[in-house]
Order: sequence, then C-alpha cells, then structure tokens
Amino acid sequence: MNILTASNIEKRYSNHLALDDVSIAVPKGSIYGLLGPNGAGKTTLIRIINQITGPDKGEVLFDGHKLAENDIYRIGYLPEERGLYKKMKVGEQALFLAQLKGLSRTEALKRLKYWFEKFEIQGWWDKKIEELSKGMAQKIQFMVTIIHEPQLLIFDEPFSGFDPINAQLIKDEILDLKKRGTTIIFSTHNMSSVEELCDHITLINKSKNILSGQIDQVRMNYGSNVFEIAYRGNIEAIKSNISSHYDIINNDTEGSIPKVQVVASSPSEGNKLLQSLIPHIEVVSFNPVVPSMHDIFIKVVQEYNKAHGLSSN
Repeated sequence: MNILTASNIEKRYSNHLALDDVSIAVPKGSIYGLLGPNGAGKTTLIRIINQITGPDKGEVLFDGHKLAENDIYRIGYLPEERGLYKKMKVGEQALFLAQLKGLSRTEALKRLKYWFEKFEIQGWWDKKIEELSKGMAQKIQFMVTIIHEPQLLIFDEPFSGFDPINAQLIKDEILDLKKRGTTIIFSTHNMSSVEELCDHITLINKSKNILSGQIDQVRMNYGSNVFEIAYRGNIEAIKSNISSHYDIINNDTEGSIPKVQVVASSPSEGNKLLQSLIPHIEVVSFNPVVPSMHDIFIKVVQEYNKAHGLSSN
C-alpha cells in the first residue's frame, strides 16, 4: 500500500510552470528519494504535500484519503532552509515546536529528555540558538521534526552542515525510523546517500517526472556494457580469445583472485563474452558493472534535455 499518492500535479507561479503533470506513489515503510537538479520542482512538490501551498491541478492522497488539514500532525518536515529562532534558548524552542506538533507540555518534555540524552546534548538546553554551529542547530531541528512520531517524514538535504560522524548518526536514525515503520521522503543531491538509503526514487527535471522506480531496478535498467570478471588463469588467454567486439579497460591483479573489466558492444553481449572465455580460463565470477545513481542522474537529465531542446542550466 502507498501512504502518499500525488496524481497529475500541476503548479504554476505567474509565467513559470513549476510542476507539469507530476505523479508519485510512495509505498508505506519505504525511503523514497525525490531527486532532481536545482529548480526542477522538488521543493514545490514538497510544499504541496505539506499544504504550504496547493496544486492548481491534480490530487494528493494520504493514507488512502484526500489530504486533509489535520494530516499535518501525521507528517514531519525538515526543510533545507532552517527555521529556528536565533534569540530563543534551545530547550524553550524545542518545547515550543513540540507543542505545535500537538504534544502536551508533559509529553513534549518527556520525549525531549529522551532525545537530548540520546544525542548527548543535555548541556545545550539553556544555550541560545545563535550560539550553536550550523550542524548543532541542524541536530535540534532534526529532533523536533521527528518528536511527534509522524507516519511520514520529509527530509530536504538532511545532512547539510554535518561532519561525517554526525551525518552517520542521522543516517542511522533515519534507518531506525524506517525499521519502526515510518515512511520517509528524502530529497538530496548526494547520490551516494540515495544509493545507501533509498528503496524507490523519482527524478524530476524541468517540472516533469522523467524517471521513477525501485532503485535496484532503475540501476539494472541502465546497466552498462562493462563486465567485471574474476578469474584464475593467464590474462593473455583472455586477450587472445575475445573478439574485436570487446576491449579490456582495467586489469586488477593485486588481490588473491585477479579481476578484469571488459567493454562489450552492448549489455546483451554478456553471454557471448562469457562463452568465449570459459574454455580458456576459470571464471570465478562474472558480473555487469551496474552504474551509480550519480551516473544515471546525469545521463537521464542530459538525454531528456537534449531530446526536448532544453538547456541544462
């Protein structure tokens, strides 16, 4: 089942079409990557889901019903641009924001105590926000985003401002939230984080949804014509027994089992390549080199822009 379905969403600002017939379906309990270049329309879609603005056309369903005003208490949103009051004390502000999410003062204090202890930030309670670094303030905002235990969390560049240790801390918390059944929409330009965390993705470009799917399937669909072969035998046996259709681009002999990467004329040539090698070497493993989401992102966006005569800027 899907916790969120946005169907045929269109949004226009003056003469700018921000979203053009965009649809997404977010499965319950998944981490869903919302990707795209700057200005593609991702933030507009997130604002519509959070009811900050409304669509000109289309419909948003939340947990099987049309998105309603009180659903905001079942959604948590961490925007890229932070919204903490710099002159307020950390504890005072965290308590205020937790109560805005519908928690009583008693319950808010109980949950904040838990999170302040978990993040080891008890000493921050009486500090002012302006005294904190960007990463420290980000940690506070992450905490108050999840404090009301919503069914759906939306994170827009959640690792911005964090050092590697604290970025890993937040990643671990996101994965733990998923284990507990929370659904997460995750918007970022960091493709390695997408590969590490996301189950599904949608790529928006120039206000259009140009690619959607389960991340593993998307990567396989854009499989390259490069194959990595772990083998026992002589590299010369490989060189002399593959036809001119193939090129060796990398030969790694440092490990206990050497590996070689071979370029075929197309992804479908893998079986022929394997058959040509089996009589001459012992093939330990034979795998296509699956492209990264970074490579797919660039390829799909560039191909779409070229096909539609659009600038990449």
